[in-house]
Amino acid sequence: MSTDATYTELRAQLATLTTEAFRPELAEIDQLPTLEIARIMNGEDATVPTAVAAQLPRIAAAIDGTADRMARGGRLIYAGAGTAGRLGVLDASECPPTFNTDPAEVVGLIAGGPSAMITAVEGAEDSKELAAEDLDALNLTADDVVVGISASGRTPYAIGAVEHARARYGALTVGLSCNADSALGAAADHGIEVVVGPELLTGSTRLKAGTAQKLVLNMLSTITMIRLGKTYGNLMVDVRASNEKLRARSRRIVSLATGADDAVIEAALAATDGEVKNAILVVLGEVDGPTAARLLAASDGHLRAALAAAVGTTP
Repeated sequence: MSTDATYTELRAQLATLTTEAFRPELAEIDQLPTLEIARIMNGEDATVPTAVAAQLPRIAAAIDGTADRMARGGRLIYAGAGTAGRLGVLDASECPPTFNTDPAEVVGLIAGGPSAMITAVEGAEDSKELAAEDLDALNLTADDVVVGISASGRTPYAIGAVEHARARYGALTVGLSCNADSALGAAADHGIEVVVGPELLTGSTRLKAGTAQKLVLNMLSTITMIRLGKTYGNLMVDVRASNEKLRARSRRIVSLATGADDAVIEAALAATDGEVKNAILVVLGEVDGPTAARLLAASDGHLRAALAAAVGTTP
């Protein structure tokens, strides 16, 4: 196909996408006062949670599938280009400090590699083959979960990642887009299509579409980690205390979970090498550090199960 024919076909595809639609009522937005533009933009943003809410059953199903795979040792892998890819990398990078996951457990792939986080890599998003190569380099397995992210739902890199993961490895796949009846959604086991409508700036999908994707990724990672026992109630009991702020937060979390005084908290953290979840078990389960570690290992890290097992246990 000639270059002209390719561009003609692509323009025709874009013309069908809600995220690319032109809004004539905003054609003179640049003539408005700054405060009025801000009000319009804020109003647009306020519609995003409603669009996400419409997809909650699909999101929940994807989360349950993800948690099942990760409980068997699988990984959560995001794959996208441009803004979508950056959002996946962002979500993945927040999991180790928040949930004490290994950096290899939640992975963000962006078309063009790490440099594409800052500078666009021309043509990378158009390659299904590049997505397949990136996944092969991770030694994908059937226990892994691959989430393709694309506002348009037509980005070859995201679709290629989902197709390759599903066909070659039998991995669970999720397609997150912001257009109905997307190719990405159709290619995945779980299609999540958050239709946020046309953007304030025509085709600028880092706006409402980006916000919607961020909200869904927040749910995918956070609720999966809740299902995996990485929290106790709404407390981040697997937080990694890698700086002074997080060390202070660790002590506050143990306090909120146990109601113990500072001396007891310090002793429990000292007995567990600073592990928050273990320290809570030491206090509430009245066990020693090694016993807490053993009980948590036996309960796959689920603190409530470990606490139940600790009843009657002698340090």
